[in-house]
Amino acid sequence: MIAGIRGKVFQKRVNSVLVEANGVIYEVIVSLNSFSQIKDEVFLYISEIVREDSYYLYGFCDENEQKMFDTLIKINGVGAKVAMAICSTFTPQTFSSIIQTKNLSALKQVPGIGPKSASRILVELNDFSIGEIEEGDTILPEAITALEGLGFKKDAITKVLKGVKVTSTEEAIKLALKKLASF
Repeated sequence: MIAGIRGKVFQKRVNSVLVEANGVIYEVIVSLNSFSQIKDEVFLYISEIVREDSYYLYGFCDENEQKMFDTLIKINGVGAKVAMAICSTFTPQTFSSIIQTKNLSALKQVPGIGPKSASRILVELNDFSIGEIEEGDTILPEAITALEGLGFKKDAITKVLKGVKVTSTEEAIKLALKKLASF
């Protein structure tokens, strides 16, 4: 199983990239989000799909995008093509927010997804989330630590702070306290 590929970009195509690694050139299908990040040298997280008559490599610059793709293709009726269309349309954080808010109309904007498919995705991915905390971001971890010090459970804190966009630790704590009061 191929978990990742590192190499030089041999050629960029419409929806794929040819990557040379140790003298072998691999064709890797990528989303538009990953495509825009690819430079001369690249590392891609790989998801393989092997069928009786085909073998495809799907590559992602972001591990969360790979997680999103792998989760989507497990849904009945959602193939790799539709999953890639979703990955091309939304970042992992945006998609996680769409799932949490059950935004059916946003999902229907993706080519290849109708009302039935969008509803199925929302139902089956009810608990889907992507880690919202970026490296170097200390606001949410500090808020979580402070709220744990007040006696709240980490699971509850993480749930109420999931997907929030705040500019300070104090703002995160205030928002979490309001939401935790309703638990």
